[in-house]
Amino acid sequence: MTRVAVIDIGTVTARLGVSDVAGGRVERCAKTSTICNLGEGVAETGLLSAAACERVLACVRDYVASAREAGARAACCTLTSAARDAANADELLGGLVALGLEPQVIPGETEGALTFLGVAQDFRGQRIVVADNGGGSTEVAVGALGKGGVSLEAVRSLNVGCRRVTDLFLSREDPPSAEALERARAFCRERFCEELPTGARDAVAGGRLVCVGGTVTTLVAIAAALDPYDPSFVHLHDLGLDEVDELAERLAGLPLERRREVTGLQPKRAGVIVAGALCVSELMRACGADKLTVSESDLLFGLSLAASAAACGEAAPVAWRPRLSAMR
Repeated sequence: MTRVAVIDIGTVTARLGVSDVAGGRVERCAKTSTICNLGEGVAETGLLSAAACERVLACVRDYVASAREAGARAACCTLTSAARDAANADELLGGLVALGLEPQVIPGETEGALTFLGVAQDFRGQRIVVADNGGGSTEVAVGALGKGGVSLEAVRSLNVGCRRVTDLFLSREDPPSAEALERARAFCRERFCEELPTGARDAVAGGRLVCVGGTVTTLVAIAAALDPYDPSFVHLHDLGLDEVDELAERLAGLPLERRREVTGLQPKRAGVIVAGALCVSELMRACGADKLTVSESDLLFGLSLAASAAACGEAAPVAWRPRLSAMR
C-alpha cells in the first residue's frame, strides 16, 4: 500500500487528499477542504489578486505540514481553471515551489480525465457521464472503466462555473434580480448546449450522469439539512432536476446574509451557490437528465491513483503523469 498526498487548487477551494492506494484502488482518502476563492475576479480582470494568492499559500503551507505528519510518501500539486485563465499565475506557482512542491497547471481535458478515473471506481463496467462543476469551469467526460483500465470516448472542458457565472452576472444585486438570473441561466444553457462532448446525451439516456464538486455536494447537504456535513450520506446520493430547480429558486430569493445562515451551506460558499445551482440545472437539461448521482470520489481520487502509479514506477492510468515532491 502506498500513501500519497494530493493538493488540488481550484477556483473556489483548495483541497488536500491523503490517500492509501493498493491494487489500483483508493482504499482510503482523508480530505481537507478550504474555501480560498483564488478565482475571485479572474473572469473580469484576467488576474489573480495578491490577497487570493496569499490565502492559497497560507492554506497550502498547512497542507504540506499535514501531509508530512500523516506519513505521505510523496505529494503532487495541481491547479485548474483560475490558474489556467490568469496571466499572472506564475507568481503563485513560485510561491508553491518555495513550499517544496512541484505545481502543475493542468489542462481542462486532463482534469476531466482524472476526475472520471476517480468517479468510475464506483461504476466499473458501466458507461457513464461524469461532470465536475467547479468554480471556473465544468469538465464533462464520457466513457467506462473496465478490466483494461479507463476507456474515454470524449472529454470537454467548458468555461462555465459558479465563480465565473457569479462574477459575470450575479454580483451586482443582492439578492439577484429575475433578469440577472435569466441572463446567468442563458449563458449556462448556451455553453452546455453548444459544447457538450459527443455522446453525452446518449450515455445519460442509457446510463447515468454522475456529478462531483462543491455545488452538488452542498445541494445535497442543504436538501437534507446536514449539520455537520456527512460525506457517507452525500456519496452516491441522487438529486432530481425538480429538486435542483427548487433549491436554486429558494437560494436565489435570499439575500447573501440570509444565505449564510442556511443549514448545510458553508457561509463562504453562500456567494456562489446560486450560480452553482443554475449551472447544475442547465447541465442536467442539456444532458437530458432528470436526475444525477453525486460522488465524493472526485479529482482527488484520480490524482491519488496517478500519484501512486508514478511513485511506484507503474504505468500511468491516464495520459498524464504528475511531478512528485518527496514528503519524507
